[in-house]
Amino acid sequence: MKLKDARVLIVDDDPDVLTAVRLLLRPEIKEVLTEKNPENLKKILSQNAIDLVLLDMNFKAAIHTGNEGLYWLRKVKEMAPATAVIMITAYGDIDLAVTSLKEGASDFMVKPWHNEKMLATITEVLQKKETDKKSGSKAGGQNAMDMLGESAAMEDIFLKIRKIAPTDANVLILGENGTGKELVAQAIHQQSLRAGKPFVKVDVGALTESLFESELFGHKKGAFTDAREDRVGRFESASGGTLFLDEIGNISLQQQAKLLSVLQNRTVIRLGTNQPIPIDIRLVCATNLPLKDLADETRFRKDLIYRINTVEINLPPLRDRSGDIALLAKHFVTVYSQKYLKASRELSKSAIQKMSQYSFPGNVRELQYTMERAVIMSEGETIDAADILFSPLESGMHLVPEADDFKLSSVEKTTILKVIQKHNGNITNAAKELGLTRTALYRRLDKYDI
Repeated sequence: MKLKDARVLIVDDDPDVLTAVRLLLRPEIKEVLTEKNPENLKKILSQNAIDLVLLDMNFKAAIHTGNEGLYWLRKVKEMAPATAVIMITAYGDIDLAVTSLKEGASDFMVKPWHNEKMLATITEVLQKKETDKKSGSKAGGQNAMDMLGESAAMEDIFLKIRKIAPTDANVLILGENGTGKELVAQAIHQQSLRAGKPFVKVDVGALTESLFESELFGHKKGAFTDAREDRVGRFESASGGTLFLDEIGNISLQQQAKLLSVLQNRTVIRLGTNQPIPIDIRLVCATNLPLKDLADETRFRKDLIYRINTVEINLPPLRDRSGDIALLAKHFVTVYSQKYLKASRELSKSAIQKMSQYSFPGNVRELQYTMERAVIMSEGETIDAADILFSPLESGMHLVPEADDFKLSSVEKTTILKVIQKHNGNITNAAKELGLTRTALYRRLDKYDI
């Protein structure tokens, strides 16, 4: 698709950004729409055929975590799956921007940007969108965390995928955070007989009790207060293809019972109706919990484990496949050198040795972000040991100070900060652990000026 044929929507709460991008794109683009309030996305997308959305990562939250941007990215992909999305982010949000690629973003731009770079990025995304459309592939971003490995542990994983993929067996993927469970799920789908059908991911651990049924099973207009139209659930969306339920170990016993009923009957009933709808999905689940924790019947239903665990794949942590570190690091250097228009870089022996001696508690994801930082910050043609900076969050450094007194307000503020840090700024998960609603947590953030 050419720029002159495209309709582009810019969503940012900064009017200066909207004006600057509109003036830049107006001579190049067929139609440029701007919007300050992301709440209006649904209306705009329903009334206009938008080819590309430029979406800011932060809006009105007290803490600029970028999670608002991720939330609205997911909503755009739900409402208009074929619409490409480029995230607009501040320099410090790069880790979150990379996460957005996994959530379906096509690319991201860092503020402040160069006009030529923005135009080139938009052109590239629109051209890729057109290519994907012609080839019948799903629109979305490339995942930089490709499955690579030469270690015996990874060779065993690849062998299991080749054996499992052609079947319709339900698969449970186990592994620590950052080991690449979603990549395994995607590989199983791509090598299956369902490869040409949808691959739908749901982070079920992040769904509240009230949203669980609506998101998974769908609802009819008027089923509850905010149900303003009929909505297809994720099970129906994935019919014919693969449904990937991530963080399955974090759902409640009540949610487990509802999920088990659907898997047993192979039908869903949308909220507000009594009509069973047949579904045809291949189920892949993932969790960072060890199997022994799932075997605890006070935490997880044994009959559901049997349903989702026809075959299991245990992904090894990166510390158990240290021989793959150099291979992965070189791959990420290539990916991000191209991403940031940097000259090709080599990894020095000292850099590789430094990484080989590190345990990478954040696994492949931490290695990925480490190499991204190294590419951005390094100068010259070689990345040396001094350019390799490990994440203080993963390395166990305490970034939240202890309360200096025992006043309830001080203890509450410190606890909130620690829980938000624990969940990497995810307000929904932090509120859930604190036993608060999102609204109640936001009130406390305002109260303590966090």
